Amino acid sequence: MRNSSFLLSASISARFSVLLVAGLLALGIATHAQAEGAGTAESGTLRTFEQASERALGSVFEFIEPVTERGIEGVFAFLDAQQWVFILLALAIGYPLGRLKFGPISLGSTASTLLVAVVISMTAQIAFNMTYAIPGIVATIFLSLFMYALGLGVGPKFFAGLKSGGLAAIVCGVIIWALNWVICVGGAHLVGLESGFAAGLISGSYTITAVLGVAESAVQSGSATVPPGMTADEIGANMAAGYAVSYILSSVGIILLMRYLPAMFGHDPAADAKKAEDAFAGSGTHPLPGTPHAFLLGYMPFDIRAYKVENENLVGKSVNELFEAHPQAPILRVERDGQVIDALNNPTIRKGDIVTVRADVHDMILHGNEVGPEVDDPVARDITIESADIAVSSSEIAGKTIEELARTSLAYGLRLIAIFRAGQEIPIGPQTDIRVGDVVRLTGPDSCIERAGKALGSRVITEQTLATTEVMYMAIAMVVGFIAGTLSVTIAGIPFALGTSAGCLLAGIIVAYLRSRNPQFGGPVSEGARSFLQDIGLNVFVAVLGANTGPKIISALGGDTVIWLALIGTIAALLPVVVAFFVADKFFKLNSVINAGACAGGRNSTPSLNAVLEQSKSQVAAVPFPVSYAITTVLALVGGYIAQILS
Repeated sequence: MRNSSFLLSASISARFSVLLVAGLLALGIATHAQAEGAGTAESGTLRTFEQASERALGSVFEFIEPVTERGIEGVFAFLDAQQWVFILLALAIGYPLGRLKFGPISLGSTASTLLVAVVISMTAQIAFNMTYAIPGIVATIFLSLFMYALGLGVGPKFFAGLKSGGLAAIVCGVIIWALNWVICVGGAHLVGLESGFAAGLISGSYTITAVLGVAESAVQSGSATVPPGMTADEIGANMAAGYAVSYILSSVGIILLMRYLPAMFGHDPAADAKKAEDAFAGSGTHPLPGTPHAFLLGYMPFDIRAYKVENENLVGKSVNELFEAHPQAPILRVERDGQVIDALNNPTIRKGDIVTVRADVHDMILHGNEVGPEVDDPVARDITIESADIAVSSSEIAGKTIEELARTSLAYGLRLIAIFRAGQEIPIGPQTDIRVGDVVRLTGPDSCIERAGKALGSRVITEQTLATTEVMYMAIAMVVGFIAGTLSVTIAGIPFALGTSAGCLLAGIIVAYLRSRNPQFGGPVSEGARSFLQDIGLNVFVAVLGANTGPKIISALGGDTVIWLALIGTIAALLPVVVAFFVADKFFKLNSVINAGACAGGRNSTPSLNAVLEQSKSQVAAVPFPVSYAITTVLALVGGYIAQILS
């Protein structure tokens, strides 16, 4: 009775609120119309506005009618009809829920969004017999965006990481797959589960839906015999039940496990991620081109100061003449009688001019008074210094040393920060030669940088350039990656394919890898845009996953079977990962964050990788992910096929 009264009052309150808002809206429209009509004395205007308000109110009531007429049930019906609202609601609740701490533990945005989506869809199924089904294309689109963005983040470090940890990543993947298969098949046999459950457990605990397909094909082709007293449809139902129960438990469990796995073994994921980044970057100390913080100036020993010229030795000489004599202290601006003269115009210095100099702070403190007294002139010092990456394309520049170029107009007003060759930072010295294909990082006034870009023969890439994202290149790269992922080879009746999500991941890796060698490649992609795609892509994917998986769990609940499915599926999802991490940690001495990334790939769990990325505050864990991901995808498909034959 209380529930009925609550629902009735809630429904009445909701309807009253809507009527109140609608009434105020109509009143506002009518009042506005009357004011307009008073000025023109045209009653037709008032009628027009009244008709418009009636249509607007009708649209409002039609849109929210399920809620106002059916109360709480109407809310769930509304979410069923408006699937995008369901996704947004799961995100809106999941994100703050993921930040809540229960002691030292927090779910994180991905696990919490998945849980919220599952709870909403299960409630709709249990309470109102509503089955949510969001089209799979939505999940495919957002997962592809996530994987491509992830590839962009990890690309420059990927191949360096393969050299140092590729074998360990493969071993992690094989260990996880082998233990998972033994636990699922052996556990199903020990507790007496019927045919089909083992394959479903493998598919769910490994979160690879394709395993159901190959196991089903084993039954349909006759490779797996149907036990007496059972039908092929019953085996398929068992597969679906094993998959549904183990899938949701393993999906949430592996995210939580991977979030804290390095810390469980006594490692600091953030510190280890920094060590891995330094190791993969080689001997360089500056971020590679096309990576986050590439243009962060940070601490620099150079400063801009203004002096009033009183030294007679400087009077009568041009700016270029002074640069040739003192290249370490270029004049960037000349101010004369309140007028600013650009140094690129090569003016002749006069006594009393205010000159702006950019040089080492130490040198200016010791020798600045040789020019004249330092002045506090905001106009003279109002020069924006920016950082830029420029690829060397000019054959006239190639082959010359830094020492040779230092006194030319190319170097005027600029400081050389780093040189990158074949994706690696190289040591800088006076005799370091410049080659075609090198990427030089310069700092200085924008006018000087633009001039250097023309001399080097390439487009200048700055932080401002990256303020926009080139969608065309992203779309082309994702198309190529998606198509590559759909290509499959069938061996012994088992289809093998890279997978569309892995294809988009590799496309992102390749684009980022090539951009580290030439920052012009692939168009500009801001780090903010890349990070947003990575974040929203994965969490929309898991929201759709939760909506579609929740109702399937309901059908599998009942009897002792569901308990065994939950127990075996959870153990198979988590225990192999712990064992693989232990082996790589103790025997391979693998960096804990790289180890966790390899284990996430070995478990074929993209959401768990995101948990590692969040905890380590770095993208480096994604380096070994594709290696173990690819090998275990193939092994899991083969294992599912064999498991069904043996059952």
